[in-house]
Amino acid sequence: MAPGRPVLIIGAGVVGLTLAHGLANAGVPFEIFERDPSPVSRSQGWAITFHWCLPFLKTLLTPETLALVGDAQVDPEVAKNDTGNFLFLNLKTLETKFKIPPNERRRVERQKFRHALLDDPRIGGKVQWGKRLANVQLLDDGDVKAVFQDGSHIDGHVLVGAEGSNSTTRKILAPGTHELHPVDVKLIGASVDMTPEQAQPLRNIDPLLFQGCHPDTNSFLWVSTLATPEVSDNGMYKMQVILSWPAPFGSQLPDNLPAEMKERARVFHPTLRNALGLVITAQEIPIQDWPCLPWSSNDGATTLIGDAAHAMTMYRGEAANHGILDAYHLTKGLVEVYNDRKTRDAAIEAFFTAGEHNLVQLNLASELAS
Repeated sequence: MAPGRPVLIIGAGVVGLTLAHGLANAGVPFEIFERDPSPVSRSQGWAITFHWCLPFLKTLLTPETLALVGDAQVDPEVAKNDTGNFLFLNLKTLETKFKIPPNERRRVERQKFRHALLDDPRIGGKVQWGKRLANVQLLDDGDVKAVFQDGSHIDGHVLVGAEGSNSTTRKILAPGTHELHPVDVKLIGASVDMTPEQAQPLRNIDPLLFQGCHPDTNSFLWVSTLATPEVSDNGMYKMQVILSWPAPFGSQLPDNLPAEMKERARVFHPTLRNALGLVITAQEIPIQDWPCLPWSSNDGATTLIGDAAHAMTMYRGEAANHGILDAYHLTKGLVEVYNDRKTRDAAIEAFFTAGEHNLVQLNLASELAS
């Protein structure tokens, strides 16, 4: 008999909401719980690039939502004809060291993308805001109860932790191994307003994004467009620049982060050095990951997706793509469960196995590239 209780999605970020879209389209009941009091109570980060996950994303969203996703792109004009271009440069000479064959891509502003997902009343109307998970309990019949800090609770057939890299669900399901793993890398990021004249040399390399490494210092640089004058608040380009380098864990950065970025860029090609010279404010971002260790599935009653399941370092640029693939695989499995074609534990085991295989392939590719 088909389950009578809904899927409980903990977290209304990009991955949790994408999962909700897939379930809504398939007629699978669900509820969404988000710790933030509203969708605008905190920043949702800079921007994300969807590329190899796009075929999966398109199966999860309706045409109406996909159209809104198109409107969320950082440069709608480039997107009309863009086929993808992933360059890895020598930061000293600006020479292209690697060029990934072009494919379809969408570079979207994260907050706008989230709002596009919430725009569907089947999704946005289901989010309960200000609900912080406190505990997960198993019911006598094998189903699951989510208990929240405000004392409320709800029963479900499957609970999915989708709250990101600091997932409370992961702390409950993997109590001994849930902590993030610090990486021996320092990273400074900044958003920089540029005039068209200042931004053009960067956009001549690629209008959306590029990255590279300096052969002598091992400094890594990521440059991407966050907004064009047509969609920005001030009529300027907003460019994202991220600089990272190997450093012992626990080492400290100087107080003046923009000056540190400019000093490290002193050996870069003039085009890049000039761009980092425009940085006014910057922030350090801790680099941590969580390598998809086992967690308690409780016979399929509980699982994790996205950064909650496999937090990646941000300079890999792949977390959102893998999160969307998680949503695709889990949607397929839950549809089987709610249509009595597969048991819950078998569906969740198949989902975990599929995700584990994808991560093994990614790690192998990263090792070969290095």
